[in-house]
Amino acid sequence: MRATVMYGAHDVRVEDVPDAQLIEPTDALVRVTRACICGSDLWPYNAMAPSAIGNRMGHEFIGVVESIGADVGNVKKGDLVVAPFAWSDGTCEFCRQGLQTSCLHGGWWGGTTLDGGQGEAVRVPQADGTLVALPVGPDHALMPSLLTLSDVMGTGHHAALRANVRPGKIAAVVGDGAVGLCGVIAARRLGAEQIIMLGRHADRIALAQRFGATDVVSERGDAAIERVRELTGGLGAHSVLECVGHGESMRTAVSIARAGGAVGRVGVPQETTIPNAQPTFYANITIAGGPAPVRAYMHELLPDVMEGRNEPGLVFDRTTSIDGVPDGYRANEREAIKVMIQF
Repeated sequence: MRATVMYGAHDVRVEDVPDAQLIEPTDALVRVTRACICGSDLWPYNAMAPSAIGNRMGHEFIGVVESIGADVGNVKKGDLVVAPFAWSDGTCEFCRQGLQTSCLHGGWWGGTTLDGGQGEAVRVPQADGTLVALPVGPDHALMPSLLTLSDVMGTGHHAALRANVRPGKIAAVVGDGAVGLCGVIAARRLGAEQIIMLGRHADRIALAQRFGATDVVSERGDAAIERVRELTGGLGAHSVLECVGHGESMRTAVSIARAGGAVGRVGVPQETTIPNAQPTFYANITIAGGPAPVRAYMHELLPDVMEGRNEPGLVFDRTTSIDGVPDGYRANEREAIKVMIQF
């Protein structure tokens, strides 16, 4: 089968690899129909050290179940399924708490030992705890929005929950990538009255406003902090969704949170420390977040997509085939909001 392999910074190839196959009785074999390129894929794309083996790439996918192991009971051959960006057994201590990204028997797609989503097929470990069957066919018009449930919509929702978004309150979203844009949807869905988007790209700002952003701040650094303070009566936002992961974006996030507010951080951290530690301490600002347990949110978010209340699939502004994935990485770095791969 063909799959995406990264051998180092800016070295992404589509190659023939061994066919995915069942190994454990808890496995399912899924033929991928849709996948995508994630913002977090761009970190190794820009910084990965050269590797002779390479890493299999991709952690967001929808596909058709081709076969199942003897112990799989929640999905069957022929089901169209969506996979979260981490696999989990669904039964351990942390899964029962809705924290599947900390599953005691789970893990992450790709790398050197497991199939990645940016390929023609995937062996899915712990299929019963991981996969969610979808009530539509693989060519349904809602497929882009359903694909966001594998990561970015669930991650934006996680940021909003960790930032304690509440009805009638003020939320601010730092970052206008796909996760930040889905964070706007999540903040609106949870009832925020004022939603401030911090971003600079005209197409993304327009989409944020379509999703429910009431204000836009295009300044950066201290100017952005000052502008948010102006928009919030000098007090700051009750809830801040940090959806980038850079030190500067985190500094902005904690600086625009009001006393007693909360920051939900879901951008993969590129720094080892959290800035403004003393001011956030004395202002009693909560800082929470991490890898989103999107599997825990799928059943909650699915009806909004199916019934057309939310359209997170609009974050996909480019579609390619498996052959176009290397160019898709280049586009996702500088041009596209998010690239979808259609098989």
